[in-house]
Amino acid sequence: MTAPDTLYRTAEQCLLAPYGLTPGKISSVFGELFGHRIDYADLYFQYARSEAWSLEEGIVKSGSFNIEQGVGVRAVSGEKTAFAYSDEISLPVLRSAAQATRAIAAAGSAGNAPRIVRGRTSPLPLYSAHDPIASLPADEKVRLLERLEGFARAADSRVAEVMAHVAGSWEVVLVARSDGHLAADVRPLVRVSITVIMKDGDRREQGSGGGGGRFDYSFFTDDRLREYARQAVHQASVNLAAKPAPAGSMTVVLGSGWPGILLHEAIGHGLEGDFNRKGSSAFSGRVGQRVAAKGVTVVDDGTIPDRRGSLTIDDEGNPTRRTVLIEDGILRGYLQDSLNARLMGVEPTGNGRRESFAHLPIPRMTNTVMLNGDKSPEEIIRSVKKGLYAANFGGGQVDITSGKFVFSTAEAYLIENGRITTPVKGATLIGNGPDVLKRVSMIGNDMALDPG
Repeated sequence: MTAPDTLYRTAEQCLLAPYGLTPGKISSVFGELFGHRIDYADLYFQYARSEAWSLEEGIVKSGSFNIEQGVGVRAVSGEKTAFAYSDEISLPVLRSAAQATRAIAAAGSAGNAPRIVRGRTSPLPLYSAHDPIASLPADEKVRLLERLEGFARAADSRVAEVMAHVAGSWEVVLVARSDGHLAADVRPLVRVSITVIMKDGDRREQGSGGGGGRFDYSFFTDDRLREYARQAVHQASVNLAAKPAPAGSMTVVLGSGWPGILLHEAIGHGLEGDFNRKGSSAFSGRVGQRVAAKGVTVVDDGTIPDRRGSLTIDDEGNPTRRTVLIEDGILRGYLQDSLNARLMGVEPTGNGRRESFAHLPIPRMTNTVMLNGDKSPEEIIRSVKKGLYAANFGGGQVDITSGKFVFSTAEAYLIENGRITTPVKGATLIGNGPDVLKRVSMIGNDMALDPG
């Protein structure tokens, strides 16, 4: 049995067989829809299981477990979309939902219902289909958190409090489309995070670390947990020694990895198709124009194995892909789902994302990165007379229409005469995404993805 067959059989056993559904019966649901003039329709089946555990001061403070399943039925006519959903999966419910959604279109000559078949070229899965929740007993998950806390406390005697969290989910999706295509995916996801509070005299500061991806819990080895703890303790210790950040305009150097969140929020969202079709993005109508400095190339890549942002197929059944958004400073295109792509006269990019079966798909990012430049980190730092080195970020906000953003740093340092010197806290970066892109003067050769 090939890997794509495994995905389909898992989805069939989880989402169709228990409810007496077959591809033939799904085809009959589309027959209910195609008695009216609609352009496109799809059914999105989902089963999701998730859990989360939290440990504080060596005590399990919270634990949660959740199961949800259901189906969403969508019909599209022109720019109009009708949508119905139910947490009950059955043929009568599907037919009732189909009758409700076809109300957006005028009655027309009855069309032929599509024959639902598996895609002939199913993409190879980008991650294991194993259920991470079943990969470790509950008591071992607690012990994992206890070990993580122990690593943090052993790293520095000033650690006063430790909050550790572990979460996992297993999701099965099946997409049936009115073009006859049937696609499935099985998506594991795990995450571990740690926050420490360190105390030195009357001063208290915090730091955080963690990671994850589309694995099971065996990914979190002691070496990896020890590294997460080290990151959190290092960040807190830096902030204990930090001075208030100076105000004013200055050169900013971003570290690799998580600081890419600025790219994600201030620029990435502005390149999503729905905002640009409606003309509400600062990048609307600018394809083919220079929107960034030379050397700036930004890609969205949903095909990187095991990454948190990766998907074998998107939530419309399209394979994800590597999409070049900005190439050497020139805007090449936007992230698209099927609806916005059709209305804008372009191809979908495999970025149709749903919050759940109860939500419509919208175009959203997968793994969005700026590609490597030709400068070493040391060369970049040496070029700065006075500036700020942002090694890690906290939260932030962006206005997609104007491109204005505000981000707070979690770990930052002054750069003075080409050297990283004093750690500072309270540094907030304020700017405009499109303007910042044009002001990029050097691009590092140390591109790295966040640990997830």
